[in-house]
Amino acid sequence: MTTPGSTRSSAAIAASARILDSVNRKRANGTLPDDEIEAIVADFVAGRIPDYQMSAWLATVACRGLSTPELTALTRSYTRDGGRLDFSGVDGPVVDKHSTGGVGDTTTLIVVPVVAACGVPVAKMTGRALGFAGGTLDKLESISGLRVHLPADEVVPMIRSVGMVITGQSGDLTPGDGATYALRDVTGTVESIPLIAASIVSKKVAVHADGLVLDIKTGAGALIPDRDRAVELTRTMLDLARSFGLSTRAVLSDMSQPLGPAVGNAVEIKQALAVLRGERSPGLWDLCATICRLMLQSADPGLSDEEAELKINKALDDGSAYEMFLRWAAAQGADVTVLERPDRLPSATGRLLVTADESGLVTQIDPRAVGSATLLMGVGRLTHDAPLDYGSGVLLHRRVGDRVSTGDVLAELHYNAGDIEGARSLVHKAFVIGDETPDVPPAVHEIF
Repeated sequence: MTTPGSTRSSAAIAASARILDSVNRKRANGTLPDDEIEAIVADFVAGRIPDYQMSAWLATVACRGLSTPELTALTRSYTRDGGRLDFSGVDGPVVDKHSTGGVGDTTTLIVVPVVAACGVPVAKMTGRALGFAGGTLDKLESISGLRVHLPADEVVPMIRSVGMVITGQSGDLTPGDGATYALRDVTGTVESIPLIAASIVSKKVAVHADGLVLDIKTGAGALIPDRDRAVELTRTMLDLARSFGLSTRAVLSDMSQPLGPAVGNAVEIKQALAVLRGERSPGLWDLCATICRLMLQSADPGLSDEEAELKINKALDDGSAYEMFLRWAAAQGADVTVLERPDRLPSATGRLLVTADESGLVTQIDPRAVGSATLLMGVGRLTHDAPLDYGSGVLLHRRVGDRVSTGDVLAELHYNAGDIEGARSLVHKAFVIGDETPDVPPAVHEIF
């Protein structure tokens, strides 16, 4: 007679054998059947496969890639045994957006309340940082009292009562993606096109909004820096999302320099609040305005560009977008007085200025160097379970194309601890100053 303990052990042994066989076959460019992919993800979610074996499988997938059927199976497996949100009781179409992330990318915190203030409900399931790119969930945890993880049964009521929701990815909806997401961050598998596509689209399948806008980054600070590969990712995600019945548009946006002037957690919350109060930060607002327009048009295809822009600007100028953010934050438990007085958000005790060594034009600001500097300051995670420093970050005083003189402040480091000299060196080297006027790429390269 088999005891419960030995049954679990046998199941774990079988799961390990299955994933090892899968790794070896995929390494040899073999094909993985749908049921095998789904079994591997289910085994990992159930704890029958250890992290190191799943890491080997993810690394093999990252190196060898996935066929269209394999990618579809992986996406489906991420949502297996998860729920689906039902927006049938919401008045009007519900829209969603997703960014592949980058440095100083505060778009979600701006776009969602703006679109909701325009009368279009928004459901946004978001994640944590991957690599040097910041995560919206980490930033939101800077806000005292804010519940960043809502159970699935609270999402739709929040949409009905407030008009928007931003919440962490729920294990109730995408258990497979939830189990592997953080593992990718610390195993060198962040930049894999199929793993990015499956992760993002699985969350969108679970949310299943009426309209979806994808923001795919390209440039030095993107998860996929090369433009051709970024276009490949865009088309892969569009085809995958549409194969699951999602009405989807996409933007290919620039990440050749940090998107906004703030890079960190609480500092980006403060930046988002400034934009919602009417500050049009170059680059950041240009992209936000485009995403907002596409989201409004996904809800109302007959809306012209000019009509959408009027709605967006009104929501910003009359304060309704800012009020929407406060109303949403309060509904999810935040201490709104902190948001009304952003100086009460987490802050750092130390300040260090990074200045120009010469006069000229800023020809480059390497976003990866800036993002890596924040990791040295504790803003992101270098290990799976590392604590975050919510108050630290980098404030950029210049953008590409700006003229500077020797001694001008290029950036400001806000820090509590960490390798501050290493961070300062990275930020200093990120700025390249020259004599020739640089070509400043647009915030939006292409719309699909």
